[in-house]
Amino acid sequence: MGSKTERSVKSYASALARWIVLGAIVGAACGVGSALFLHALEYVTAFRESDERIVYALPLAGLVLGAIYERWGRSIQRGNNLVLDTLHEGSAQIPLRMGPMVLIGTVLTHLFGGSAGREGTAVQMGASFADGLAHRLRLTREARRELLAAGIAGGFGSVFGTPIAGVLFGLEVVTVGRMEYQAIVPALVASLVGDFVTRALWIKHAHYPHIDAWSMTPLLVGKWLLFAVAVALISSAFVELTHRLRAMLEKRIPRLPLRMMVGGIAVIALWKLVGTDRYLGLGVPSILASFDPGGVPPYAFALKLLFTAVTLSAGFLGGEVTPLFFIGAGLGAALSTPLGLPLPLAAGVGLATVFATAANTPIALTVMAIELMGGNVIPHVFVVAVVAYLLSGHRGIYPSQRIVQRKHGGVMLEHAVPLHAIDAATKY
Repeated sequence: MGSKTERSVKSYASALARWIVLGAIVGAACGVGSALFLHALEYVTAFRESDERIVYALPLAGLVLGAIYERWGRSIQRGNNLVLDTLHEGSAQIPLRMGPMVLIGTVLTHLFGGSAGREGTAVQMGASFADGLAHRLRLTREARRELLAAGIAGGFGSVFGTPIAGVLFGLEVVTVGRMEYQAIVPALVASLVGDFVTRALWIKHAHYPHIDAWSMTPLLVGKWLLFAVAVALISSAFVELTHRLRAMLEKRIPRLPLRMMVGGIAVIALWKLVGTDRYLGLGVPSILASFDPGGVPPYAFALKLLFTAVTLSAGFLGGEVTPLFFIGAGLGAALSTPLGLPLPLAAGVGLATVFATAANTPIALTVMAIELMGGNVIPHVFVVAVVAYLLSGHRGIYPSQRIVQRKHGGVMLEHAVPLHAIDAATKY
């Protein structure tokens, strides 16, 4: 009996050590990739802001990028959705070229003024490296799945400097309403190591205001419920506009280079129409300004939503997180006065919950809000995130997320289905 127990302990220790080592390798790669990416973003953003004339070249950049992706990137155009499909289906290896191609494409998108984020790039870099490692080591399908989740966690945690949120995002984004706890060890190690490496490579993340404590009262809960309705509507509007606009452009302009060129022209037209560069690129200064009185106009969230939907639906590279932070913080600032909410708190809650709703990750983003703005935000963010998550229905920025049961409950599905197919799968 003792011998059997001893063998069991050794087997467990061996498995744990393996996942720690593999998670550290993936995390180190994610940290290096995120640091390179963030340094490049800082440089090109400063360059663009020093001479805005470069924005006029966005259509040409789209034409060239589109031609490159059409020739060499067809297999990786689906980005994060490809990562999620691979994780669930155990399909062919994610091409290693996804990492460098999405990095370069995103940097160029920001150089020429496209409105996009950075989480998609970091997640895809991490996942492509993790999958390459899994194939090289000939891991089982389940082990490969866990390592892919670690790649997602390492990329997300390192690019934002929020390692615990990175862990939870890697576990929560895979399946709506369910955590992938079997991947928790490699995800935790990858996210922590990725964050350590990124900071060691001289990356300084944006500092968000720490929010003062506000006691929850019945009146305040009622205000947050109204706030959650607005969050659900805005996040749903972003998802629907982006997906529908992409579908329309793909139907009417089949060639990717031409779609991206047209998208670039549209972004320039919007830029000249609004008369400010506030809505180009990441928009971090505007996010921070949302916490101050008069920092952004009350309609800023709607314009950033439009700029980002046009940029991404046309095919430009990047993620959705930072633009959705902008949209959420701007929405919170706009609602603070009519709802009688403290401005910094409303901006902070909006920042976290719009993305939480759009990505169906309320727990990860609640923790991310704590890492960015302190523990005082937790009850407020969590209430709004959960309610908005439920109200937003079965949609999200990642249509390849799987779901096994509708958000309101009901019959469990026999198999997990992609989020975009939930209505067809539940016609019983």
